[in-house]
Amino acid sequence: MTTMPDHPESEDDTTDLSPLLSEPFARAWAAPATGLPGRLGERLGERLQRSLQAEAGMVTVRLRHSRAEDGLRWLYRAPADRPLRPGEPRAACFVDVPAQGFMQFEPSAGPREFLVLDGEVEIDTEALVARDYLLLPGGNAARLVSLGGARVFMREGDATVAAQRTLVRDRDAGWPEFAPGIRRRVLWSAGGQAALLYHADAGASVPVHRHGHDEECLMVQGELFLDDVLLQQGDYQLAPAGTGHCITETDTGVVIYAHGDADLQFT
Repeated sequence: MTTMPDHPESEDDTTDLSPLLSEPFARAWAAPATGLPGRLGERLGERLQRSLQAEAGMVTVRLRHSRAEDGLRWLYRAPADRPLRPGEPRAACFVDVPAQGFMQFEPSAGPREFLVLDGEVEIDTEALVARDYLLLPGGNAARLVSLGGARVFMREGDATVAAQRTLVRDRDAGWPEFAPGIRRRVLWSAGGQAALLYHADAGASVPVHRHGHDEECLMVQGELFLDDVLLQQGDYQLAPAGTGHCITETDTGVVIYAHGDADLQFT
């Protein structure tokens, strides 16, 4: 497998406020702020504690903090010592295909999904560009070839999920209306779960909802608040089945790849 050297992102890390929600700051934030009037300090502490508890069950990976390993930037790998949750991926990663190079993957047990994020790449004889999507059923090897270099999101699913080869080209797919200010493209669906692209206008939001399947959210473009977590371009979050989101809104407008419930479970 041809590899690509590790090039850390040049993005300014000072915009990442997530360390303020981790130790040793978490205990300080969670304690009532005695200097604030009335119950304001206590209420802020309660809000932060709820935020920490909700975030603890989720996996959030920042693009700026990821590092390449043999051309792969791992976002998630499921533990091998337990069954997968409904909709949980076996693995998810970015594949950085070098210019005039290739990446070769052995046959997978479950279906593999590919979403091109940048550049042009050929996968299993299909020439793909940004936002093109390809699903290969389980049992297929995959060879990614690029002349100018490309970044591809790759997801390996549960071996028990039957899937047929599926190709969705960005130029042909369109953006069907889903909700006010939100358009949704269904890339693939089966058994109550789906792979989707969402296009949301600035100011759009989604009501409170819960997840019957694991929900993956990959920021293709723009910024999104998932509760108190701000996701930016290239960031990834996995919310396990049984969890939920109270706040899902964008100030900038976004394009999001999501894998989860085919129909959102509003509460």
